[in-house]
Amino acid sequence: MAPYRNLEEYNIEITNEVKDHFSKIVGDIGEDVTREGLIKTPERAAKAMLFLTQGYKQDAEKILKGAMFAEEYDDMVIIKDIELYSLCEHHMLPFFGKAHVAYIPNGHIVGLSKIPRVIDVFARRLQVQERLTHDILECINKTLKPKGVAVVIEASHMCMMMRGVQKQNSVTTTSGFRGQFEKIETRNEFLKLISADLS
Repeated sequence: MAPYRNLEEYNIEITNEVKDHFSKIVGDIGEDVTREGLIKTPERAAKAMLFLTQGYKQDAEKILKGAMFAEEYDDMVIIKDIELYSLCEHHMLPFFGKAHVAYIPNGHIVGLSKIPRVIDVFARRLQVQERLTHDILECINKTLKPKGVAVVIEASHMCMMMRGVQKQNSVTTTSGFRGQFEKIETRNEFLKLISADLS
């Protein structure tokens, strides 16, 4: 047996229900659901949808609380260029990009991997970018209780790129700031650092 296996587990009953819905959709658009290339497509699509919306069953606050450590460090902590993938709630098409998160500790720091995990919890739901930004910001602010927290998300939306206005090069930026990041000098320092190439 391998020392480590990354397993995806699915509720069979729910997966079969979602699979049946996808099978009907494939048939309704005019395809032959019995065609060789499509026989397993409804099941694959069902599992993909359940994976991409697993955030509904996850607790972002619990993730943060599980890795909080007492620490006197009280300068800015920035995790930038965090990849994110979500589904637009209006068309159920993907939007994707990167998030930049900063906080100023107030007696506690959090394990660095937990910030991207919190982003995934909220991104893996049907979302709009504005609410996604707010959800991440408020979760960190409420749970970690830092002196300040900042979130910036830059994303491209397939609903704008593939259909509708069909603008392939547009990027949407949203931001939120709490505490010390509401001060213009702290905010500007954060924005300068996430724009800089420090390597």
